[in-house]
Amino acid sequence: MSALPIESVLPQLMDALRGSPCAVLVAQPGAGKTTRVPIALLQETWLQDQKILMLEPRRLAARAAAGYMSKLLGEEVGTTVGYRVKNDTRVGPRTRIEVITEGVLTRMLQTDPALDGVGVVIFDEFHERSLHADLGLALSRQTQTLLREDMRILVMSATIEAEPVASMLDQAPIIRSEGRTYPVTTHYLTTKVMGKIETAVIKSIQQAIAEQAGSLLVFLPGAAEIHRVAGSLGALRLGQEVEIAPLYGNLSQEDQDRALAPSAAGHRKVVLATSIAETSLTVEGVTVVIDSGLMRVPRFSPRTGMTRLTTVPVSAASADQRRGRAGRLGPGVCYRLWTETEQRQLPLSSTPEIREADLAPLALELAAWGVSDPAELVWLDPPPAAAYQQARDLLVQLGALHAHGALTAHGKRLAPLGLHPRLAHMVLQAIPLELGAMACELAVMLSERDFMRAAEGRDADVRTRIEVLWRAAQGEQRADVDFGLCRRIAAEAKVLMQALGIRQSARRASASGLLLAFAYPDRVAQRRSTGRFLLSSGRGAVLPELQPLSNERYLVAAELDDNGPESRIYLAAPIQEDELLAVFESLLQQEKEVLWDKATESVKARQRLRFGAIILKDNPLQELSPELYVQALISGIRAESLELLPWTKSARQLQERVTFIHRHEEEWPDMRDATLLATLEDWLGPHLYGLKTKGAIGRLNLTSILEEMLTWEQRRRLDEWAPTHIQVPSGSRVPVDYRMGESPAIAVRLQEMFGLADTPRIAKGRIPVTLHLLSPAQRPVQVTKDLASFWREAYFEVKKDLKGRYPKHYWPDDPMTAMPTNRAKPRS
Repeated sequence: MSALPIESVLPQLMDALRGSPCAVLVAQPGAGKTTRVPIALLQETWLQDQKILMLEPRRLAARAAAGYMSKLLGEEVGTTVGYRVKNDTRVGPRTRIEVITEGVLTRMLQTDPALDGVGVVIFDEFHERSLHADLGLALSRQTQTLLREDMRILVMSATIEAEPVASMLDQAPIIRSEGRTYPVTTHYLTTKVMGKIETAVIKSIQQAIAEQAGSLLVFLPGAAEIHRVAGSLGALRLGQEVEIAPLYGNLSQEDQDRALAPSAAGHRKVVLATSIAETSLTVEGVTVVIDSGLMRVPRFSPRTGMTRLTTVPVSAASADQRRGRAGRLGPGVCYRLWTETEQRQLPLSSTPEIREADLAPLALELAAWGVSDPAELVWLDPPPAAAYQQARDLLVQLGALHAHGALTAHGKRLAPLGLHPRLAHMVLQAIPLELGAMACELAVMLSERDFMRAAEGRDADVRTRIEVLWRAAQGEQRADVDFGLCRRIAAEAKVLMQALGIRQSARRASASGLLLAFAYPDRVAQRRSTGRFLLSSGRGAVLPELQPLSNERYLVAAELDDNGPESRIYLAAPIQEDELLAVFESLLQQEKEVLWDKATESVKARQRLRFGAIILKDNPLQELSPELYVQALISGIRAESLELLPWTKSARQLQERVTFIHRHEEEWPDMRDATLLATLEDWLGPHLYGLKTKGAIGRLNLTSILEEMLTWEQRRRLDEWAPTHIQVPSGSRVPVDYRMGESPAIAVRLQEMFGLADTPRIAKGRIPVTLHLLSPAQRPVQVTKDLASFWREAYFEVKKDLKGRYPKHYWPDDPMTAMPTNRAKPRS
């Protein structure tokens, strides 16, 4: 066993774990922490005969770590060192070190919260901060605190900030180890990449093959880009000595092993990898790294309740991890496909998955653990409250949780399946319908990436994929299908069927929509027009390319994005209305809707059957209680701000007169528009019974209805306190305008007011009327509330002007004693 940098700090680490239940190990890439620390711990007396569990974030890394440690011990995997990953276990009766993926730890804890027989849990590469890693650490910490004080927890990482982790673990000791890496020359682009990244990657690969020796490790965001680059490189004919090797999580174990194995003598390898190769794995013979600077991460949108894979720039920490892969064996070279300016703009570290993930699986696991509030556990980053509540709401909708948060019997069956709660619910609901086998296949298929490689314009029909999956099992091949992934999906579905005791049943691809509706009741969609749909959640969705699904009346969308007002549908299947009516009775809502229809200016009564925002049936209602019609009319009147009412001049004047008095006598009713709108039920409601249309409303006597708001005494006083007209000295009865509010007004010719010394008053003599004095041509010449002052001071100036313009009219020198007239001159 060759010496590695980690060995210099192993004594310090062992001492720390002897004296403390927890420790944090920060070891740079190449230090050897993954393979040397577990083996060293085997010798500790506190461990006795207990096991070591070491968590790796990926299946490939778990298998590789177990294989390498077994090789160091000169044993087969499954002897002292074994592994447990999803649907693949190699452990034996003598196994002391189990390398497991994070989801496996969650299942082990749920089955045995005390982890009997386990002496230490190691969280390797914790800086990746997956949801399961955060959950596993929180649960392990509670197990340690409440049940197993003797159990140790060790968190290991290359780039994590150690202090927050140590603080979470009750100020655990921190041990640091330098890695062993050789210098790596780093090249940046001079200009930013425009267009697809694959073009820049291929150009850099050609340059590196021509300029450098050794194998190449190329980081790309996902499997789709890997396949496109591999196809382009194959067409370039780089030479027989250059081997192209993809490396990503969904590859078969044989293909993954081939990518990791050293090249044959005289050959070199171009490994096209996702971020799976950043840590824990050693790709033999690599001296050159080409980094696209991109990675694909899931992003959950609380706004839509959907998760989609998003391509984002890597963090500075991830970029350093990638570059370090070129310096494991000797001096290396790293080609970064971004500029130095872009490098300075990279985030320092990646966002923990718990902050941006769909938290429904986490909420289900916590409920199974017996925790209704995440605050009962200690977290490095607690789950965001809004996303967690949304997850709880979904689980209640699926029947997995009671409203108060406790796990239901159905939830207890969902939790152990290791599927997203939506998919687990789908499988269990399918079993009584004798569709369990197909549901298992569909659940596993939806948990993986799409095995049909066509990109733009691809067929979104899930039924097509189900049929391809079945034909692949019979050996049928298609150029646009990843058959390795098909085989793995079929194998995992078989394991799931065996776990549930499901026998192979009849296969009906036409049932895909029904099964998807169990998983995604919020994504049942109704066609609005060709290719455009309304989801039961209320959002819009679209199939941009015309395809057979575009004209289906109902769909269920299994995969869509959340961009813009209408989500793009990537995977869907049709469902029939009778299936929704027969199977989803508990989600259907009967509602009676009586409302004012502005277009027809009448009350419309409808009975609707809803599935969320979707209206399945909409029929007219013939018999309803009169109160519902009255409420609909009142809603329409409110919406139109009283304009539906038959306002006459008399009604408006009555409203204005009473409103004026109310300002001075509060016991009088308030007839302002805002108050009338707010109290329609009280003063207008009794008069609306039997009415359904605007025409019928128009026949109401609004003046009489408003008068009913007055007491007998108020009606008697109304003309006295707020008269409709005032008789002026000329004998004319001039209407009073109450629209002025505080000071009602009359407009009268100046000559008709001769002989009147004071301004007329109303409201028991408290309020002077505003006088708009007019010329013989009915044009305003003066506005005043003080007629006496006008006669004394302003009249003579006004007289000069009016006498010049109207010489035939009567303009006396003493207006207070002059004869009033409504003619040019008084009668003799």
